[in-house]
Order: sequence, then C-alpha cells, then structure tokens
Amino acid sequence: MRFWDSSAIIPLCLREGSSEKMKVLAKEDQDIVVWWSTRIECVSALSRRVREGVLSADAETKARAILSALAMAWSEVQPTETLRRRAERLLAVHPLRAADAFQLAAALIWVQESPTGRNLVCLDQNLIKAASREGFAILP
Repeated sequence: MRFWDSSAIIPLCLREGSSEKMKVLAKEDQDIVVWWSTRIECVSALSRRVREGVLSADAETKARAILSALAMAWSEVQPTETLRRRAERLLAVHPLRAADAFQLAAALIWVQESPTGRNLVCLDQNLIKAASREGFAILP
C-alpha cells in the first residue's frame, strides 16, 4: 500500500517516459491511496495538454477512461479540518504550492503522522524534497 501523488498517476493514463516504472509500481501495489482531489488534478493536467496541442482529443478520452478505472479502485484520503491544518503547517516549512501541500498533508494523515518506512510515489521534485524531509521513502 502506497500513497500516490497526481504526478505519478498521469503516467498510468498516458504514455510517458516514466509510464513503465509507474505501471510496475502500480501492479505491485495492493491498494493505491490518493488525496481526495487527485482525480481533478489529473483531469486538469490532461485538459491542459489538449489545450496546448500536446495531446489529441482521442488520447484524452482514452486517458480519462483509464483514470476513471483507477479512481474506481483507489482509496482516497478525504478533506478534513485536521488535513487543512496540516497543509497550512507544510506551507510554512516547505516551498510547496497549495495542491502539493494538500497531497503531502493527505499522505501524512494516511500514515497517522508516522511516515518512516512508508512509500510515497511521486515525480514532482518540490513534493519529493518536502516528503523526504517529512520522512517518507520516495518511489521510484
């Protein structure tokens, strides 16, 4: 069981350089755990790529279908006041954007504030640095 950031979910939906590594990790994972807004973050990333002309409409449709299938199977950390307070603390001590602070706060809530030896699957460098400082083992 691992916590997955949105940056690691996108390569499961689209063919990218990291897709094979992410697929291997996903196959090994009995239960993907994500933050409540992960699906929206992924839809945002897909839509942005279509607007930028990097992704075709057909490829977006296929990617959204994969995302929907993943979302039906994953577990989500729900938004709570405790999570919001944790995200506020993280913003004060790490150079994170709001969405990344919520991702990391959700991961910390999931591990009950004991990240040592727990895995976070992430490809975002700022989040990787902050999660490492908080005690998570980062994959890949």
